[in-house]
Amino acid sequence: AYSDQVVGLVADMGDQASTEKFLDEVETLGGADILINNVGASPSRNFLYMSDEDWQSLNELNLLSAVRCTRRLLPKMRSQKWGRVVMIASGAAKYPSATLIDYGTTKAAMISLSKSLARKYGADGVLVNAILPGLIHTAMWERAATEIADAAGTSMEDVLQKNGKTVPVGRYGTSEEVAQVIAFLCSNAASYVNGAAIEVDGGSASHI
Repeated sequence: AYSDQVVGLVADMGDQASTEKFLDEVETLGGADILINNVGASPSRNFLYMSDEDWQSLNELNLLSAVRCTRRLLPKMRSQKWGRVVMIASGAAKYPSATLIDYGTTKAAMISLSKSLARKYGADGVLVNAILPGLIHTAMWERAATEIADAAGTSMEDVLQKNGKTVPVGRYGTSEEVAQVIAFLCSNAASYVNGAAIEVDGGSASHI
């Protein structure tokens, strides 16, 4: 349903100027009480053929977008003694892939950033946590499954079903299931959860 209390803004988070313009607009609207850093790309690349520019561009998008947004919006949260910041990292941050090298590196840095900020600003009422999604059914995974299916002469649905069976619960997760955990972290029900890195992966994480 339409609401005049909802405002949509568009920015290229991989570009500093565009990000700063977006943040100017957010501050004009009154700033933010809750920040979800949910920007990123995960190209599959060979380490030996990755240039400095490849590393720098993904670092700009995945990590520095979170740094810039948090740096600008955190002061208001501190001043009002209430705020929530959630970094959307990845299971690849703890369980690195041989092909998603720069992706996993940036996502590991997001977890480290969240824990440092949690220690620094928790006493100000600003809680900072990270979410580590596993296999989540998104358009990105559909594209990847389609490429595999075309090469193998099967269907995208068959590939997704086969991949889903590698997860202990037997399927891909949904964006809604990730969002529900984020909503919990942003609520007062999570008032003593700070600096956590929470897997939302159907049980795929096997560490203690």
